[in-house]
Amino acid sequence: MVRKVESMSLFSMPIQELKGVGPKRAKLFERIGAPSVGALLRLYPRAYQDMTAPYPIRQAPLNEPCAIRATLYRPPTETRVRGGMLLCKCRVTDGESDLEITFFNNPYVKDRLIEGESYLFYGKVSANFLKREMLSPEFYPEASCPAIIPIYRQTQGLSSRMIANAVKNAFLLLPRDLRDPIPEPLRRQQQLWPLRDALETVHFPRTMDGLRSARRRMIFEELLVLQLGLLRMKSRKRGESPLRLTKDCTEEFYRLLPFTPTNAQKRAVREAMTDMMGSSPMNRLVQGDVGSGKTAVAAALCYNVIENGMQAALMAPTEILARQHYATLSAILAPTGIPIALLTGSLAAGKKKKLAEQLQSGEIRLVIGTHALLSEGVAFQNLGLVVTDEQHRFGVAQRATLSSKGNNPHLLVMSATPIPRTLALMIYGDLDLSVLDELPPGRQKIETYAIDSSKRMRAFRYMQKHIDQGLQCYIICPTIEEGENDMAAVTQYAEKLRTEWMPGNRIGVLHGRMKAKEKEAVMSDFAAGQLDILVSTTVVEVGVDVPNAVVMLIENAERYGLSQLHQLRGRVGRGTHRSTCILLSDAQNEEALTRLQVMCRTSNGFEIADEDLRLRGPGDFFGSRQHGLPDLKIADMAQDMEILKQAQQAAHTILTQDFALEQPEHRGLRAEVNQLFQTLVGG
Repeated sequence: MVRKVESMSLFSMPIQELKGVGPKRAKLFERIGAPSVGALLRLYPRAYQDMTAPYPIRQAPLNEPCAIRATLYRPPTETRVRGGMLLCKCRVTDGESDLEITFFNNPYVKDRLIEGESYLFYGKVSANFLKREMLSPEFYPEASCPAIIPIYRQTQGLSSRMIANAVKNAFLLLPRDLRDPIPEPLRRQQQLWPLRDALETVHFPRTMDGLRSARRRMIFEELLVLQLGLLRMKSRKRGESPLRLTKDCTEEFYRLLPFTPTNAQKRAVREAMTDMMGSSPMNRLVQGDVGSGKTAVAAALCYNVIENGMQAALMAPTEILARQHYATLSAILAPTGIPIALLTGSLAAGKKKKLAEQLQSGEIRLVIGTHALLSEGVAFQNLGLVVTDEQHRFGVAQRATLSSKGNNPHLLVMSATPIPRTLALMIYGDLDLSVLDELPPGRQKIETYAIDSSKRMRAFRYMQKHIDQGLQCYIICPTIEEGENDMAAVTQYAEKLRTEWMPGNRIGVLHGRMKAKEKEAVMSDFAAGQLDILVSTTVVEVGVDVPNAVVMLIENAERYGLSQLHQLRGRVGRGTHRSTCILLSDAQNEEALTRLQVMCRTSNGFEIADEDLRLRGPGDFFGSRQHGLPDLKIADMAQDMEILKQAQQAAHTILTQDFALEQPEHRGLRAEVNQLFQTLVGG
């Protein structure tokens, strides 16, 4: 007799409880994100093989995955080739055309393919003048082939078929009348399938129409749970603030600045001060284009908090950026005598200990640092404001950790990635939004040109002319080493610059596989003017200001989204010199050419973000890894924007009626919110 249990308790049932999953295989399931039976049921297929309309061999599209129905008329023959590889070849026919099939290192094929039997083969057909062939297709006896076959994310030793079999066994544990977390009235309103039917159809669909309906149900549920979690986090911070500011010292701060703030900066400071002088803690995102003056906004708020008797902390993603903020804020606040400290991982243990004591005693009023601020030994006397810079480098968990070092402090997060307002409200659903939509006077316009590889040497001569004047250049390549694909690679590119293209220049290399200390050292050398050219991957996208860097050449520019190209371009034009960005691409497709033309036409980050959204969908702006959201298992922000809006509306309605999700019909949703956010959103 099969044991049946409720779905949420399946998350606490180890995967090893399933028939056919021993200790060894359980480790493989853990590797693909399915340590429990419940997690396995939520491990959705990454793709599907549609076997419902197989092609005749002659009409099969070339070099695209497709299904072929054919009969085996020449049994498999085996041969060994160099290196001991086993080749297995056979011929199949559909009565009109033949197809040669080759399998590599598959000793079982000979016994599984029987002469005279009909099969469905799934793979890519290639052709030359003599024959059509398929290499290592999946195959199924025609009589027992499912209409649509799920394909799961695999790992060595665990095939998609093994995962599918485990999922079938997991379904045996689910009760037929599985409790649905989405209340029935909402299901009816949104025309959603019941959970059990949708879950089964997502894993084992019978028709493509059914699959679409089932996926919509599961996507809606996942996005509803995400929005419920984010909105509860936001509202929970709306409790009475113990750190309410009583005096506004903004005008006093402005007198410290060597420039006049823009109207956008003043508006952002005013919005934040209204929050901090209100009854609830501030929870705000300041979003602005590269060079729009976010640091000055953060400095104004730190100053206000400190003048109200509290401490402030600013966290940056890299040591070099933290040092830059430290230098900027120290210079602005020097006349005030406010004690400021820098805390990074490279600080000696003794100094770290002393600094921690000074923070705890309240002697240090403002600390700027990296992830080192999150370490256990760091405590504050009275933390009033937490600022995180380059928000997309920090997750929800990290900003929650820093906030937990105070008594519900005010929170400001800053992002230099312009995001259309509607998307920002959804991705940062737990934050209010301020937008810096104007640049300070005097910011250099960056001239941008698109060229092809025939003009590369001309671009090098242009760069050399600037280097000869004592200026510096960036070159961006999409890959680290040759052979990863046919794109420009950092290491080989730098070598060619040294030996052939631009010899005699001081050239540095920067990429993501380098250790943090190595990266910091290269960036420091570049910032200090000890390198003429920095050849880098996109790790330089968020980096230190180098006012002396005036030219950026981006190889294979078609590889990047508009928003990323704009971020990269923002590394130049930070000083008084005229600056140039050169986009090098041999791409001919219309979308790539349109993107490059947009970059040449405008330098407005918000216009670029809107254009990126129109051209590519919202995928560029989302992604749990990039933005610190919990992992999503089935929803795709690039495709499912409409469902996201519906889910957000539904989440608002539910929380208005039942914020704690305590009513019986909402308890399933509450369990799923806790499951998705784990410790971040408590029960």
